Amino acid sequence: MKINGNEIRPGNVIEHQGTLWAAVKVQHVKPGKGGAFAQVELKNLIDGRKLNERFRSADTIERVRLEQKDFQYLYPEGDNLVFMDTNTYDQIMLSQDFVGERSAFLQDGMTVTVELYEERPIGITLPQHVTLEIAEADAVVKGQTASSSYKPAVLENGVKVMVPPFIAAGEKVVVDTSDITYVRRAD
Repeated sequence: MKINGNEIRPGNVIEHQGTLWAAVKVQHVKPGKGGAFAQVELKNLIDGRKLNERFRSADTIERVRLEQKDFQYLYPEGDNLVFMDTNTYDQIMLSQDFVGERSAFLQDGMTVTVELYEERPIGITLPQHVTLEIAEADAVVKGQTASSSYKPAVLENGVKVMVPPFIAAGEKVVVDTSDITYVRRAD
């Protein structure tokens, strides 16, 4: 689908210079002299490179639609992670590097969304929140009653997170997978 250069929005995936790019930041500039343009920060979806590009409203860009499919996490196999398509039951293997540091939050049977372009995985989205048990937490320091005081804790998957002082080892907490932060105590 062709769009004008001034219609690019953050999150759009475009085809530029023969490869796929995601718009990270878009700033519309209207200089005193000359025509308006969009200053776009792009991130390459294949190799992660970044690029700053100017698009005038007269420029036409090919916007790419990615197919989104739900996959179920099955198990790790070496440096790869095995997922199953919930509709066709086909299995795919994705590199642990592809998922990144958030791979520690994968749990058996967890449903994730994989973005595909021409049947090739481009991105993966985990559920926003996961419930995990606190493996170890530091003791509360007396007198540390400031409203925003947090203490370090280690989750059952080995990831470190800052939690409020009232959280103890063995408790279950809800963690945000996008920025790896404590959300609340689990019900």
